[in-house]
Amino acid sequence: MIRTITISDFISLSEVIPLVDVRTPAEFAQGKIPGAFNLPIFTNEERVLVGTTYKQVGREQAILLGFDLTGNKWSSFIKEALEISPAKKIAVHCWRGGMRSGAMAWALDLYGFEVYLIEGGYKSYRRWSAGQFEKNYQLNILGGMTGSGKTRLLHQFRSSGEQIIDLEDLAQHQGSSYGTMNKMVQPTQEQFENNLAFQLNLLDQDRTVWVEDESLTIGKRCIPNPFWHQMRDAVLVNIQVPHEYRVELLAAEYGALDAAFLIECTERIWKRLGPEQTKNAILAIEEGRMPDFIRIVLVYYDKTYRTGLSKRNKEKVITVELESKDIMANAARILNSLKEAATRK
Repeated sequence: MIRTITISDFISLSEVIPLVDVRTPAEFAQGKIPGAFNLPIFTNEERVLVGTTYKQVGREQAILLGFDLTGNKWSSFIKEALEISPAKKIAVHCWRGGMRSGAMAWALDLYGFEVYLIEGGYKSYRRWSAGQFEKNYQLNILGGMTGSGKTRLLHQFRSSGEQIIDLEDLAQHQGSSYGTMNKMVQPTQEQFENNLAFQLNLLDQDRTVWVEDESLTIGKRCIPNPFWHQMRDAVLVNIQVPHEYRVELLAAEYGALDAAFLIECTERIWKRLGPEQTKNAILAIEEGRMPDFIRIVLVYYDKTYRTGLSKRNKEKVITVELESKDIMANAARILNSLKEAATRK
């Protein structure tokens, strides 16, 4: 049996049903619904052939060509679907909910699958995603200079039962010139948005959500504007950590990275550091003097942070000084300071 279902209703189902995306590998790589499996009806090249035929000859000839190209593939499609969903209950989509998903749904239904056909296809998920960014969230922003341990605190908040969105994890970038840490590969902008929307949908909108303070761009990925504006209007908890604690944390973290990577990243910000400081930073890297390297680049990053902080609404900035290295104690102190500030209003 084939059931047509909206993407919103599908995501809201209490039962987890495997989702197959029958678009080409190239389309799937550009952006997918989180958790979807790729079961492409056409290869990248075959899709071009069918599309060209549709435009130049007509719909019926394109359909015939499609069947010619996939004629001996259908048994393998069904076998793959069985591996994905042995219970023979599955959801299917293509780009717009057209011929490709319709054909796959027909074949799987014929074999005995219970099929959920996503109305509007992947395009409907993209519209649904945009809607998540427009919703109002009760955001708290965790700010602080580079090396303050914000990400660790964010994860400690989650362990304490708080809701969080880790934008840097979603973007696979730590937000500085060194942000890939020589290992992370950023998703496409489309996929970043898809993943963020999916996580936002899991939140309880009646509870606060913690997000780390970020620029509009994280590496090469851009935070969707509606959500970004909410971040800028939210309360910012500005944590202040002793300078040497920050140097110690960053020296340990960056010291494990390849020197050539650090030098390349440092050279990219030479205009901001200045030629002399860039030279000194690179020399410190080459000589293994990580604390000295960190102190040099922190001058630039601290200045950038102060500039951004000065543009914030001062009435929505709460400063919390942290002297301890105990992350649990620091997280508790931040949460208590926020409650105290709310009580004073």
